[in-house]
Amino acid sequence: MATIILFAPLLGALIAGFGWRVISIKGAQWVTTGLLFLACALSWIVFLTHGPETETINILRFIESGTLSVDWSIRLDRLTSIMLIVVTTVSALVHLYSFGYMAHDENFREGEESYRARFFAYLSFFTFAMLALVTSDNLVQMFFGWEGVGVASYLLIGFYYRKPSANAAAIKAFVVNRVGDFGFALGIFALFYLTDSVNFDVIFAAAPELAETQLTFLWTSWNAAELVAFLLFVGAMGKSAQLFLHTWLPDAMEGPTPVSALIHAATMVTAGVFLVCRMSPVMEFAPYAMAFVTVLGATTAFVAATIGLVQTDIKRVIAYSTMSQLGYMFVAAGVGVYSVAMFHLFTHAFFKAMLFLGAGSVIHGMHHEQDMRNYGGLRKKLPYTFWAMLIGTLAITGVGIPLTHIGFAGFLSKDAVIESAWAGTAGGYAFWMLVIAALFTSFYSWRLMFLTFWGTPRGDRHTHEHAHESPMVMLVPLGVLAVGSVFAGMVWYNSFFGDHASVNRFFGVPVAHAEEAAADHGEGPGEAIEELAEGDLESAGEAVAEPTDAHGPAGEGEYAAGDYPAPGQGAIYMAPDNHVMDDAHHAPVWVKVSPFVAMLIGFLVAVWFYILQPSVPGRLAESQRPLYLFLLNKWYFDEIYDFVFVRPAKGLGRLLWRRGDGSVIDGSINGLAMGVVPFFTRLAGRAQSGYIFTYAFAMVIGIAILITWMTLSGGGN
Repeated sequence: MATIILFAPLLGALIAGFGWRVISIKGAQWVTTGLLFLACALSWIVFLTHGPETETINILRFIESGTLSVDWSIRLDRLTSIMLIVVTTVSALVHLYSFGYMAHDENFREGEESYRARFFAYLSFFTFAMLALVTSDNLVQMFFGWEGVGVASYLLIGFYYRKPSANAAAIKAFVVNRVGDFGFALGIFALFYLTDSVNFDVIFAAAPELAETQLTFLWTSWNAAELVAFLLFVGAMGKSAQLFLHTWLPDAMEGPTPVSALIHAATMVTAGVFLVCRMSPVMEFAPYAMAFVTVLGATTAFVAATIGLVQTDIKRVIAYSTMSQLGYMFVAAGVGVYSVAMFHLFTHAFFKAMLFLGAGSVIHGMHHEQDMRNYGGLRKKLPYTFWAMLIGTLAITGVGIPLTHIGFAGFLSKDAVIESAWAGTAGGYAFWMLVIAALFTSFYSWRLMFLTFWGTPRGDRHTHEHAHESPMVMLVPLGVLAVGSVFAGMVWYNSFFGDHASVNRFFGVPVAHAEEAAADHGEGPGEAIEELAEGDLESAGEAVAEPTDAHGPAGEGEYAAGDYPAPGQGAIYMAPDNHVMDDAHHAPVWVKVSPFVAMLIGFLVAVWFYILQPSVPGRLAESQRPLYLFLLNKWYFDEIYDFVFVRPAKGLGRLLWRRGDGSVIDGSINGLAMGVVPFFTRLAGRAQSGYIFTYAFAMVIGIAILITWMTLSGGGN
């Protein structure tokens, strides 16, 4: 079953890419979409029935070179099954959504129909590469999938190849990701050097030894675990658009909107978070590297949220929202609560994909107008899109009932992240950055809703008069994602952020006194799903055990001395001294309600600015012009990088071209061809006198020189 999930998208990509002339354009669309829905159905079956145990499925021998032995294998555990449903669900719905969105694409000429088959082939190829990444059993296979999604994203971002901006965005994404990928590759090399293996089981077992090993790198001695963890995170920074390697993400909105939803909202950009969680047995032994992850994640969340406050392109607002939410995930992983990082990754996939697809529906209905300043009053024109995006906004801003487990998906997962940040940093920098980012997120999310769906129509009158709701093939995916945006958090809260025993059981970590813990620690996802199926939403939302001490109720579920699970036993690993999740459960009330208060403040300010007094934002932008321009220009990161990296690189290129290539290389060749060679040619020409005695004399002189040399050298002995 897992093998079918992995290779079904690849089969669809090959059929659509090379056989569309045989099966027709429609056939290519249906084949790729049908295979994705098959993979999606099988992924949910695996997630709900496989259990938390780790299973390895060998497919073929991949690489054999010296001591490097790499099999292509599927590592099936809870981390894998979570990513399987995220990737295949979003991808299948995006395939279906693209039927309508790409039906009459104005970026291609009349009669140029092959682009649609190519688009669906690219989507399926991307999905295969992402699945290869998340199912990998070793770092080389993971790197293969890692680079595969990089290639696919390059093809999809630059899909509108006639637009110079799309080509530039594709190149930018590819180059920036190469910087991060270089760090990832160095991390793989270091692990192979230290453990003589790239297999996860071997690396995880060696993690405690890595923490006691010193490694020389860049003429300095480093702790091996710290260095490896940092290098792996550099790879994650590029793929997951963390600060300093984030500049490609907003530009990637140049691709078609379904691409934005698939790649830059729910799948590719979460690969970095998945990598950190997968490598948790190593990361747990690198406290300084993880502190860096925490600080950078919190800073990314804050910076991206500030930029999102003033953007006017509807897709770019959601793109910066993605960057900010990725920062939340890295903070959770950085403080050591990997289950919560995966929880936010899981819920975020539903509401962020829905927001992107909802934005695509608005753009489609408004004839590809993307500037929110030209929207307004679209509630009645696009009613289904409005309700879908409203649900997505309620989810991302974190609407729910405080101090309960009842609320939209983002309410539960974001609060879990913020409580973990408070516990992991003792209420320090990361906690406050995330709370402020939550306020900004609420403001710019409701700003998007108010500018788009409320108020009076702005912009081109003709466009507004002909605005229309999207076809059903685009609305059905929105409805499905809306269900996940509402219920995903409540149903799986206990599994990701319940007491230690419940989380350990869900992720396959051996639990001490498992039978007693199972009896006393509340319900798992199976029971919650049953309650949900019976319509008992409240019970499903409250299928969570109350916060408990250490690893469960006093005296139960606790590990005896020396009996703590070893690294690699389970999908994630938390060290014996990692009590952040338990401390988060005991956070003060003000900490637990702070995200809700921040959300409420952001909502009220947005109402004031865009409903009650719409003139306020313009006046504020004029009075705070430098700050407004600073945020509008994205903290000038692009300009700084252009000055520091791009211009010097261009200058060096011009120098090497004009001086190196022009003066040195061309000059040398031209000088040799037009100066040195003619000189010796003329010199040799003078020896051609035409007289026999001249040639005979030259021969005698040559024989004399030869005999003299042979005599002096002893005949060659």
